Amino acid sequence: MNDGSSLIEDSAPAEAPAPAPEPKPGKDPARLGTGSIIKLLVEFSVPAIVMMIFNTLYNLVDTIFLQIAVPNVGAAVTQLAFPMMCILMACSMIAGIGGNALAAIELGRGNREQVERILGNTTTLLIAFGVLSAAAGTLFIDPLLALLGTPAQLWDPTKTFMQIILIGFTLQSLGMGLNNFLRTAGRPNLSLGCSVLGTVACFALNALLVLGMGFGIAGSAFATVLGQGIGMVPVLVYLCAIPSAPFRLHARNLAPVFPMMRRILFLGLASFIMQCGSAVVTLVMNHVINLYAATDPIGVTNAFAVNSIVWKVLGLSYTVVIGVTSGAQPILGFNIGSGKWDRVLETLKWACIFSAALATVCWLLFEIFPALVLSIFNIDPELMDFACLTMRIFAMWLPLVGYQMMGSSYFQSSGQPLKSTILELTRQILFLIPLYLLFPPVAMSVFGVSGLIGVELCVPISDALAFIVTTVFVVKEVRRLRALRDESARQGEGAAPDECPSS
Repeated sequence: MNDGSSLIEDSAPAEAPAPAPEPKPGKDPARLGTGSIIKLLVEFSVPAIVMMIFNTLYNLVDTIFLQIAVPNVGAAVTQLAFPMMCILMACSMIAGIGGNALAAIELGRGNREQVERILGNTTTLLIAFGVLSAAAGTLFIDPLLALLGTPAQLWDPTKTFMQIILIGFTLQSLGMGLNNFLRTAGRPNLSLGCSVLGTVACFALNALLVLGMGFGIAGSAFATVLGQGIGMVPVLVYLCAIPSAPFRLHARNLAPVFPMMRRILFLGLASFIMQCGSAVVTLVMNHVINLYAATDPIGVTNAFAVNSIVWKVLGLSYTVVIGVTSGAQPILGFNIGSGKWDRVLETLKWACIFSAALATVCWLLFEIFPALVLSIFNIDPELMDFACLTMRIFAMWLPLVGYQMMGSSYFQSSGQPLKSTILELTRQILFLIPLYLLFPPVAMSVFGVSGLIGVELCVPISDALAFIVTTVFVVKEVRRLRALRDESARQGEGAAPDECPSS
């Protein structure tokens, strides 16, 4: 079965690729093939981690503003809009991450013209997603609201919020999607700065439009769209107008090249599925919580509240790991494209270590001080014991999750999206959803726990199973990389590979 690696080979030009450029001082991306792996991982991961945390905090602060201005209604609207927001983000990720992974490999081969064609076609895809989103917000908003299950009393405010977000999505699509290329261009701090700029702009605009001018739901939606537009501006300026950029966005490269677009979308498929999978898993989880909490002393409302808060806390720990995987992506792609298999192996090793170590720090915090962490959310004291137990259950195998997420990301970065997609599916879809449906009754009859606790236990079981599958994939890949390294040593150093590692 084709796992997508042949698609990378197809993207190379017919003539022999030019050698990778000699490293230069400053921000030349050629240092990805020569610099210290640990230093590069820190340099690229720290800004990505901060950026992910800012993005996560924005969602929390946005809800706070709406809760102040429009109590309960604002939070309900954002909750109803959550699945659609996930899908919109998935569209930005499938093009942005897929295009960046392909560009990093081609940059390692020294194919600047090919990188610029990839950048142009990625931009076209992002604009196309924005146009489709605007069409959905204009022509199909009522069916979308019905699909989301919007109740009559929340129909009008949710429609207002969703229409503004959908029509203005082009700004988010371009800003988030093209920001990925700044890391491969050797500018991780600029990538962070653009994200922070957009987030701070969203904060300020929310304060002005929602609280200061009293625009409520519409003000929050406009603040989101305008803030994302402000964060997009420096990204486009750098890619279009800075002469020292290692690759540029040219109008001539916007013309669609459909085989290339197919490769971009295929490489970004794992991220797309991950985002869409989150929405599906949330729907199933809500169903089973409602089913088993109805007969539990905790009650349905309290069970939903605790699960929502714990998932938000865990989400912050996941963003730290995602920051490491984002930082490792350009390093892996460049060295794979350059055929520097020793550096690929070292990057994979240290990225896995960093991911697992940071996840372990989060696990220790959740295990030792769960009440302190959860007290930030003003949980009812009567629910604190259940909330702490839920926190410990969900975070039981968090260090393994850090490694598993990096393992999945490696296959995406190396041009093997099918394997990455499989690993993403195992944790979120293939294991967790069946466990939600089948395990709680088993837990009740065999282990004597409540059905609600059985629902909670599905998470660590899924994490452990996904860890085992990921380890099998990674061990096989490490053996393959070592074989490629040994073959390269026999043939002589410096020749770029004809293809990326694949099964």
